[in-house]
Amino acid sequence: MSILDAYESGEHKSNLAHFAAIVKLASVDGPINPQEKKVLERFAFKLDVSEEDAKAILKNPQKYPLIPPYTLEERIERLEDLFSMIYADNEFDDEERELVFKYAIGLGFTSDRAQKEIEKCIKVFGGDTKLEDGNIV
Repeated sequence: MSILDAYESGEHKSNLAHFAAIVKLASVDGPINPQEKKVLERFAFKLDVSEEDAKAILKNPQKYPLIPPYTLEERIERLEDLFSMIYADNEFDDEERELVFKYAIGLGFTSDRAQKEIEKCIKVFGGDTKLEDGNIV
């Protein structure tokens, strides 16, 4: 196996794990609704998750442990992906808040930084502020 194959394999596993985290968030507040299903389909495409893998993950998302990315930029992007799912139904409840905090810690944020990043995402996805060039305005 070449180094490139190993990297691609690791990246694919990370994408599957991230998709599973998104599925867990989608289902934390009950059955996956049509808006959430649409977002899941978009993320399956973005993350290069095959239809077969997506079905397996939807059936048992707990089978896929979270794999944190290496860079801060990737961590923030993954957190924003999670918020895209959370706000698919325009609601952010306590169960989702608790789970996204756990994922933020799992992504490698400290507790304080996780809270700050979550609050930023709430402002952006909740429509309270704008995001331009990766900076909150």
